[in-house]
Amino acid sequence: MLFNRHKTEMPTPDQALGGRAEPWFTLPEKHAVLGSPLVTDDVPAGFEVALFGLGCFWGAEEVFWKMPGVWSTSVGYAGGFTPYPSYEEVCSGRTGHTEAVRVVFDPTKVTYGDLVKAFYTFHDPTQGMRQGNDVGTQYRSAIYVFSPEQEKVARDLTAAYEPVIKERGYGPITTEIKPAETYYYAEPLHQQYLHHNPHGYRCHSATGVPFPAGV
Repeated sequence: MLFNRHKTEMPTPDQALGGRAEPWFTLPEKHAVLGSPLVTDDVPAGFEVALFGLGCFWGAEEVFWKMPGVWSTSVGYAGGFTPYPSYEEVCSGRTGHTEAVRVVFDPTKVTYGDLVKAFYTFHDPTQGMRQGNDVGTQYRSAIYVFSPEQEKVARDLTAAYEPVIKERGYGPITTEIKPAETYYYAEPLHQQYLHHNPHGYRCHSATGVPFPAGV
């Protein structure tokens, strides 16, 4: 219990691990499923970026790469303090990061709102610092926004979804919504993990609660 309690408490910047000054591994050039660039710091003109945390990033990434209009996805670490962390460091609870999925999409084919709806319906956004049996700050629910427009969509959809999920017996939504800061790519073995390991761990406890009609 003491171990779990430590892992569910966010560290302060002073408590966080020091990390590294630069990346310490090389990523593949191409997305293993979509064939697009994996590292997408420069996105095509007219495309947008979304960033979500919804528990273990293996299964979360798979949800988004299957959506029409999504050009590329990657997994990494966001929302914390430690620069260029390792997976083991993030799992220690001492970086402040959550496991995140970065989504590059064509807004003429899929809207940001569509992505937010998929985010909410694929996991349980009411569990705080956990997702199912996975416990710790790195499994918290989060939406990191890149513009005021994204923030408005995220907050409006959250407000619309919360009473619906409460009617099904769930508690309040605990999703963290705040501006995106630095995103650190995860190690190569985590990228498109379920493509390379199709029988791998799918850990999400989706509620199965749909969005209300017309939202």
